[in-house]
Amino acid sequence: MEILELVQANLLTPVVLFFIFGVIAARIKSDLKIPDAISEFLPIYLLAAIGLHGGLEMRKTGFESMLVPLLVAVGLSVLMTLYHYQILRKLGKFNIFDSYALASTYGAVGAVTFSVGLSFLKNQGIASEGYITAILAVLEPIAFILAIFLTNMAVSKQTQIKKQAFTKKDHADVLEINTQQETKLFQVLRESITGKAIVILLGSILIGYAIDTDGFAPIKIVFEDLFIGAIAIFLIEMGIIAGHRLDDIKKGGVFLIGFALAMPTINGIIGVLIATYLGLSIGGAVMYGLLFASASFIAAPAVLRHTIPQAKPSLYITSALGITFPYIIMVLLPVMLILSTAFHNMELMNFGYLVENLK
Repeated sequence: MEILELVQANLLTPVVLFFIFGVIAARIKSDLKIPDAISEFLPIYLLAAIGLHGGLEMRKTGFESMLVPLLVAVGLSVLMTLYHYQILRKLGKFNIFDSYALASTYGAVGAVTFSVGLSFLKNQGIASEGYITAILAVLEPIAFILAIFLTNMAVSKQTQIKKQAFTKKDHADVLEINTQQETKLFQVLRESITGKAIVILLGSILIGYAIDTDGFAPIKIVFEDLFIGAIAIFLIEMGIIAGHRLDDIKKGGVFLIGFALAMPTINGIIGVLIATYLGLSIGGAVMYGLLFASASFIAAPAVLRHTIPQAKPSLYITSALGITFPYIIMVLLPVMLILSTAFHNMELMNFGYLVENLK
């Protein structure tokens, strides 16, 4: 009953209600539209705010405190992307390109979802380790690198098949195409690492680390007090986009819908459990789990359009934005909070039992 109550309470928060409002506006075919200038500004603002707080927290706790969680997160991100691919390819029977695209989408990190997670915890009066923001910044380019690596594998396999069917002249043409493709992929890799999202996030973390709490005080009203309001406005647009894509969900089939719900749940619970074991707080474990539960529907598709043009955007964008994102912000976040609290209470009970025995 506690989970149902928390989910219900979460549904009535401004952030979630503004998202639902955007979906309804799209479904009734309203001409409501967030101005382009605001749409471009809000993601920059949200990333800057997240980065500043992450830098401030890193200043307090020190880099060494985040080293182990960071290394574990990198390993988990790679492993999860690989088993996503196996599930999609062998059980879902998706073609090789759609499997790679979906696997990397769900292996990437959703910065917008991360913002909503912070808002959710703040609404519950729960703090989290700010250095998780730095982990977010590290995982984002890693997800792109892995996507490009998987694409190279796909191109290589395709070339091998063509080698068996073509003449020597055709074979030379295929090798030239393959070389051009790899060059293009490395260019996309460079652009993803130097893209505005990563640059803003990393730059803000460094600034937050440098200015410390005293330096942050004059800009606190902008980057903290207005944070939730900015998310609410941004989620109107996310709701509008999701509302327009609801009709595309049925194209993915029952399996993709199940995948878009099951993978975030499994990955999120694994993240919460491991974070608890690593000693993160209740809120920190929720945010750590959210890193693996979320799917990228803004940054990753921008990369995938270049690296895996054969994949269908309607599959990976619609599943991430139309299914996974609403599910996480409405249902999974409260569930992960309940689980994180339960895991921490179990640890405290075990520790208390150990202390009693030692006495």
